[in-house]
Amino acid sequence: MYTIRRIFKTQPGQATAVAELLYKQASIYREAGHRSEFTVQYNGYTLPGEQNVVILQWTDSSIMSPSRPGNDLPKEALEVGAEVRKLIESQRIEFLEMYPPDLKALAVFVK
Repeated sequence: MYTIRRIFKTQPGQATAVAELLYKQASIYREAGHRSEFTVQYNGYTLPGEQNVVILQWTDSSIMSPSRPGNDLPKEALEVGAEVRKLIESQRIEFLEMYPPDLKALAVFVK
């Protein structure tokens, strides 16, 4: 199982708008069966730490290319993505393997 985390550095003052758009986009992907439950977090300017940042995170059992053959991406999600790109300075993606990889492995540690 993997955690997939997309981190966006927004233009100054745009973190809330980007968070709203990413939530909308992730909801479209979720409804179309492309994504599991997800979270969106942001820091506009009211909290300590890095500002103008938005994080979209979800889990998946595998890492697959979105441009793989037969993958039909929802047009609406792509349109929202175009709006996001106008409001960000940069983005990156992180792939993290979850530990333990399943609940059976966790049961060994609980005994």
